[in-house]
Amino acid sequence: MKRFGTTPDPARDYTTRPGVYAILPYSNGILTTFQAGVHNEYQLPGGGVDPGEQPLQALYREVFEETGWHITQPRMFFRFKRFVFMPDYDLWAEKICTIYSAKPVGRYLTAPEPEHRPVILQASEAINCLAVSGDRHAVSQFFKLKPGPKTARGQTK
Repeated sequence: MKRFGTTPDPARDYTTRPGVYAILPYSNGILTTFQAGVHNEYQLPGGGVDPGEQPLQALYREVFEETGWHITQPRMFFRFKRFVFMPDYDLWAEKICTIYSAKPVGRYLTAPEPEHRPVILQASEAINCLAVSGDRHAVSQFFKLKPGPKTARGQTK
């Protein structure tokens, strides 16, 4: 499995944390989420798979929580891992990130998670400003674009 981000510290214990994320083509762009607060960054909608939860259940739940949109026709597209500190959980994690492509089919309300808001970015902009390098890679592969220089809107994570 391809790894993105920082090299893991061999002296540190990491907790494996599976997560699911979505590439959501919409209106000549891609539906992303902007997470304000501590993170202050653009992300693919998604998040962790809770214990006892199936990955697709988590995908539907996370996309809805972060964007207020329902999705249909999810298909696994890309998988990678990264080693990162998760401040929300005070946890060093080996994140196993599975990215799906799906169709957003309707926005039913504002994002239930208060610090998230849905944002439509052009694919070329998304590959330059999504915070996670593995997400930028997946979007560039999905849209068959070359990643360009990172913009000020994106932050390395």
